[in-house]
Amino acid sequence: MKALILDGYVDEPSCLGVPPFISPYPRFISGVLKEAKISALYTTIDSFRERPDIKRKVKDFEFLFIIAGIAVPGNYLGGKPLSKKEIFSLNLAKKNILVGPIYLELSKKEISALEDSSIEVLKFPFERVLCETLGVKFEFDKLLIIGSEIVTQHPWFPNVICEIETYRGCYWSKCSFCIERFQKFFVRNPENVVSEIKALYDAGVRHFRIGKQTDFFTYLADFSYDFPKPNVEAIKNFHRAIWNSCPKIKTLHLDNVNPKTITEYPEESKEIIKVISIYQTPGNVAAFGMESADERVVKKNTLCANPEEVMKAIEIMNKYGKTISYNGLPVFLPGINFVIGLKGETKETFEKNFEFLREVLERGLLLRRINIRQVKIFSGTPMEREGYSRLIKHKKYFYTFKNRVREEIDNKMLRKILPKGRKITNLMVEVEGKISFARQIATYPILVGLIGRYSKGIFIDARVVDYGYRSVTAVETPLNINRAKLEQLEALIGAKAVEIAKRRPFSKLEDLKNYIENAELFFMVE
Repeated sequence: MKALILDGYVDEPSCLGVPPFISPYPRFISGVLKEAKISALYTTIDSFRERPDIKRKVKDFEFLFIIAGIAVPGNYLGGKPLSKKEIFSLNLAKKNILVGPIYLELSKKEISALEDSSIEVLKFPFERVLCETLGVKFEFDKLLIIGSEIVTQHPWFPNVICEIETYRGCYWSKCSFCIERFQKFFVRNPENVVSEIKALYDAGVRHFRIGKQTDFFTYLADFSYDFPKPNVEAIKNFHRAIWNSCPKIKTLHLDNVNPKTITEYPEESKEIIKVISIYQTPGNVAAFGMESADERVVKKNTLCANPEEVMKAIEIMNKYGKTISYNGLPVFLPGINFVIGLKGETKETFEKNFEFLREVLERGLLLRRINIRQVKIFSGTPMEREGYSRLIKHKKYFYTFKNRVREEIDNKMLRKILPKGRKITNLMVEVEGKISFARQIATYPILVGLIGRYSKGIFIDARVVDYGYRSVTAVETPLNINRAKLEQLEALIGAKAVEIAKRRPFSKLEDLKNYIENAELFFMVE
């Protein structure tokens, strides 16, 4: 028996699976198939679209497993997620099964239409039901571990970053819009999590994000308190165990942190920030689910942290995490999420959101990224009764606010984080062109426009020369002076570029130093 695992990508409040990220779902399905003695192939929706040979093959397969669901939509450089419309054309195998958070987006009518098209839709979360369907014992950790090798079939392998789940659900679970309420809360044993990371490491993975949980600071916390109390020693031991098992990891990052945890337990949180700064790799970002700086919106949507608490958490994290490290970026900074269209939102909400960000900037604090998105409403959440009327009404305020943030906050913040001349290392080229686009393999990588044409998949070090609102322009470093394009030279040395180009070739770097100050920082001679 054969099966194809088709990764249409997921993006949830606590999970990302758009390349270079790969979610836990393909690995879990692979583990189930191994236990069921079913041979499995894996591919992404982008490869599937481009390769008719895979489509022909799957018609002879017993199973097609389709993973999909963009619950928190974004702009993706690494891939184009599977759309609802495309799903209806995927009734290709003898048995077609759709899994993932897409279930929460589908109406009863759409589910019925899919099943009429011979595509079975599994309720989300799907893991236990999938095991029952294939007659496999539900052993969550074991199945993730034995399914780990499937990642080697990812088209980007080994340049993938594996999303690692430490716990599921949310201890707060009150935010009006969030789908985490639909997941039963459970915490994974750290030994099993480390074993999963080790299995992926042994398969050749070197990049990891401990991302699939709602607040990493409360992993292994004491939940006997009204608000879970972080366990510093357990977090430290967890990180030590990872490095003892996997000493050559290149990226170890995280995702979500609840700012409320930091303000409720500042001393414990300070120690955890120090642990993360030491044991995780630099360029790390803690995404704070602030959602709104309007107290009225916070209360009406039962959000976890108020603006004052978020500001305090930003201050604490900056104190310990803003040091610049070897890859050119601060060690560990906060990021902020805003959600537009929530209950109680008014025109004044947008001004309060902007004033909050302006205060962050004026106080000299750093935010690694500011995410502004429109609410997506799911059946069964309190926002279902609210609907999209407020979002539609405030659409012009949303675009005005977003543009102001990009122009007046993001750009200034980026210039502080990455000043001109700063060297950024290990940029992986993702898009080729006269300006090639590259990013570090990281939790929230900065988009870098590299002046010059570079092949997809190669790694480049570069120096910052200019800025967009949320991206930087850079030039390869060290740059071969005798092969450099004129536009690359102009970006680095301005008006001298034409003169230097005319004097080429240079036989040694010392000759170049006669014309360019600090030439050794930017150029090499071959």
